[in-house]
Amino acid sequence: MAGIYIHIPFCKKACSYCNFHFSTSMALYDKMIKAIKKEIIIRSKNYNDEIQTIYYGGGTPSLLKIKDINDIFKSIQNNYNLSKNLEVTIEANPDDLTKSKLKSLSKTKINRISLGIQTLNDDALKLMKRVHSSKQSIESIENSLLFFNNLSIDLIYGIPDSDLKSLDKDLRLLQYYDIKHVSAYALTVESKTLLEFQVNKKLITMPNDEEIYNQYMHINSFLSNDGYINYEMNSYAKKGFFSKNNSGYWLRKKYIGIGPSAHTFDGFSRSWNISNNAKYISHINAGKLNSKREVLSKIDSYNEYVMTGLRTMWGVSATYILKNFGEKFYEHFLNGSKKHIKSKNLSKNGDLYTVSKKGRFLTDGIAAELFLIKLK
Repeated sequence: MAGIYIHIPFCKKACSYCNFHFSTSMALYDKMIKAIKKEIIIRSKNYNDEIQTIYYGGGTPSLLKIKDINDIFKSIQNNYNLSKNLEVTIEANPDDLTKSKLKSLSKTKINRISLGIQTLNDDALKLMKRVHSSKQSIESIENSLLFFNNLSIDLIYGIPDSDLKSLDKDLRLLQYYDIKHVSAYALTVESKTLLEFQVNKKLITMPNDEEIYNQYMHINSFLSNDGYINYEMNSYAKKGFFSKNNSGYWLRKKYIGIGPSAHTFDGFSRSWNISNNAKYISHINAGKLNSKREVLSKIDSYNEYVMTGLRTMWGVSATYILKNFGEKFYEHFLNGSKKHIKSKNLSKNGDLYTVSKKGRFLTDGIAAELFLIKLK
């Protein structure tokens, strides 16, 4: 099983915290769509794996014209072996999802919407330079549910001047509309962003670690008590609504990345396209991929397995490590995990190791301590 990710590198406006590849100019839109369809064909040669998920990401893929959504899908359909239970997701901003747009989207092959609400706090939305308002967020949810049952919402916590009261308002929104899937991310200060500039100039003060921890645990408790399954550190879903796309990443399934800056993983190596729209289009038009490739060493693969596994409810299998990486990796993992089991940050069930609720906020740090830097 594999997935296809399509990066649509256009946005109306730059959010203050985002360092993804995008452009606020639509000048190359038509040429980009043609190049994306051409790359789909180029990458399909000698590719026989069944495609289980298609994900329109970005950027802001809800800026796509309906015709182009359909044309991109047809290019995939004509060149790949698609699953009969295909999950097709599009990321969307609330201000793009009018009732008429959603009605048109429902007639495409898209069967899942991932909606970037972030928060209902209008001051926080302005601080993050989001285009939409809380009113538009609520309207977009109500309109989406008229046409789509499988709706996911993105939330951001750890926003400057935010508190548990405003976070509670966001969470009760999910409860009221019975949203099936939620992704909750802490606001992080990424390099080369407006937010980094504002923090460095002391124009904005980020919440401290304790405040962020309290908000994370509040989200976790609220959603767990409301019937959501925390299947990945930042992902919560009602039964039957886990994201196949997200799960594929965490279970290290293969995926193909289409579009500028998109990443591809074939099980042994990772590659990524150039993050430049004009150069991407030029090379694709010449029938060439402009990408860099990294072959993963055994140590890289082990470290990735530990990191992705511990972030999920499925955990890390000691037996899998022994069979796929060898005895030295196996012993390193067992020895390193002992102190985390003793502190009750890790739980052990047979040969499976998972991060406990107590240790969930520390997952990345626990994984890093179990990494193998150099094999003796």
